[in-house]
Amino acid sequence: MNSDKPVLVLLHGWGVNQGVWRTIVAGLPDTIKILTPDLPGFGNATAFPSPYSLDAVLDFMAQDFPDNSYVAGWSLGGLLAIALAAKYPRKVKRLALIAASPCFLAQQDWPGMSAAVMQQFALSLKNNLPQTIDRFLAIQAMGSTSARNDTKQLKQAILAYPAPQAEAVEAALQLLSQCDLRAEFSALKQPVAGYFGRLDALVPVSVVEKLKQLQPAAQFDIAGHASHAPFISHPDSFLIWLRSWLG
Repeated sequence: MNSDKPVLVLLHGWGVNQGVWRTIVAGLPDTIKILTPDLPGFGNATAFPSPYSLDAVLDFMAQDFPDNSYVAGWSLGGLLAIALAAKYPRKVKRLALIAASPCFLAQQDWPGMSAAVMQQFALSLKNNLPQTIDRFLAIQAMGSTSARNDTKQLKQAILAYPAPQAEAVEAALQLLSQCDLRAEFSALKQPVAGYFGRLDALVPVSVVEKLKQLQPAAQFDIAGHASHAPFISHPDSFLIWLRSWLG
């Protein structure tokens, strides 16, 4: 691939791997270079930092990140993309959040997942990792008109890659429940965009108004019939948005 091609980096979410982007990658033109790295400890990225702290994960990922990338992160990938843009600004030319938030846990005056749900996942992880991820995939599709099919597609996509490392899965859930990057998000100088599902049960669509307050110049779009994985349930609409964002 030519080095002068713009680089798009797609970051997947918790419990899954790069397989979730298969349909999207197939729908993008070859005028861009597409990277779909597995997050440390997921899929093919069997190596990961221990302890699995936010800074350690960012340093680990940044090694293979080209400068001036267009970075689109889904869910946990979006949280990490915000952190990357803040810590390594030269790496991120533009940032897009896909059903992602700088703060996933609900706070006073901030919509998000309840602490009880997070704790439930943390507990069940220790007992049965595959079952917990299955449950998480089902929640991701909740509300979508094609929920059953979406869950099936997500499962098929991720099964093509190695199962995640248990320690990484558990630690990444801690990042989701503990990280609050609202200050970092507000201070970002890069252009910000976002794509959210109106029926999302994990990242409530009401968070979009809060994000606009932190980044008034940002452009956020809402998919009316989508849940937490809009690129799975509505790939055509998502591709139109993504191509537009890439310019």
